[in-house]
Amino acid sequence: RPGSRPEPRSDRQPPGEFRGGPPSAAPRAPSAPSMPPPQQTAPRADPPPSAPPSASPAARAPGQPPAAAVRARPERGFFKRREVIPPAGAPAARPQVPGAGPASAGRSPPPSAQGARIDNIRGSRRESREAGGRTVIREADNRVIVRQNNRVMILGDNNRRFERFDPNARRVRRGDGTIETVARRPGGVEIRTVTNSSGHLVRRYRRDPGGREITLVDNRQRDKLGRRIAIGAGIGIGVGIGALIARSFVDMPPPRIGIPRDKYIVEYELASGEDVYEALSAPPIEHLDRDFTLDEVLHSPRLRERMRRIDLSDIRFEFGAWDVNESQYGKLARVADAMLRVIDRNPGEMFLIEGHTDLVGSEEDNLSLSDRRAESVANILTEEFDVPPENLATQGYGEAYPKVDTEAAEALNRRVAVRRITPLLTREWDR
Repeated sequence: RPGSRPEPRSDRQPPGEFRGGPPSAAPRAPSAPSMPPPQQTAPRADPPPSAPPSASPAARAPGQPPAAAVRARPERGFFKRREVIPPAGAPAARPQVPGAGPASAGRSPPPSAQGARIDNIRGSRRESREAGGRTVIREADNRVIVRQNNRVMILGDNNRRFERFDPNARRVRRGDGTIETVARRPGGVEIRTVTNSSGHLVRRYRRDPGGREITLVDNRQRDKLGRRIAIGAGIGIGVGIGALIARSFVDMPPPRIGIPRDKYIVEYELASGEDVYEALSAPPIEHLDRDFTLDEVLHSPRLRERMRRIDLSDIRFEFGAWDVNESQYGKLARVADAMLRVIDRNPGEMFLIEGHTDLVGSEEDNLSLSDRRAESVANILTEEFDVPPENLATQGYGEAYPKVDTEAAEALNRRVAVRRITPLLTREWDR
């Protein structure tokens, strides 16, 4: 849409799928990075599973999505056996039917059919005006939408999913005012999360029984020399929110992409399991001079473009809803398997789940809706496929990055995408 956004009309479509976007420094349709034209190549076949199959797989016609079968691995089931606490605004999940898969008959209707819609969130918001002309909208589940100088962004709570699967984690207040949460994993492993007084993530790391630590996220700000600043104030929602927004954006030129487009942006429905694994284990497409905070990664589009992306466009969302119908859970098996393979190699890996919407509606609702879509998929990856929640981050981007350039309600724009972000967070990712 050239020019500025028109004022909303009173006769426009009722709220449901909503319009929104990140700061204006990240436009909805940025200039495309330099890349070679897409190559029309068929997806590679997966390697044979570790156990002999009982029957030969059926041949797949060209252009059809690959079968849902994934590499054989032992069932973990650690998170499936735990009591799950539903997020605010969502109905409680029913217990897993013994012996049933994600799409089993007789299960309860999908949550989106039970009222998990953005319409139900709007009434619980609290809006305030703060210093510097900022408008801050707080939702009941700690999501914060900030509008300032024509910039709109959402600050989610990346601790919520972690607490959802570890409701009995031990919490300790430390001498510097931060709170450390300790969650236990099989084999005596501990996942330790440090938050400041406002609940904002400062650091998350993994400690094994021998005391060896692996950093997952170090969200402490860096000075101009790249040194980490002390945990101190100004990293939270309650105070310094304008400063948080300003320093979370990293201005970079578009990357120069020297790989085929179908390797850089992987269409999940056409990709094999090995294609997905390759995208989620690949290094950055350009050299990076330093590491970055999670906040910088979440709010800097050119930085994220240094990593390959997988578009999960075959995971469809209802208009105005964020939950995934249980009949679609099985589609996530390949991406979950690839994540687990990468995490088995390096327990410090981090993946970003990005939520998107189509171009209908208000900015605030659209950002909240997209953020909830990302969280829903992350919850499924953990609850159904046992991807550890500490290895996932989520962020909503509203309407900023549509696949189909249309202002109409478009199912292909209501989607999620996945990236590996470990090399952006630490320069020791390949050691």
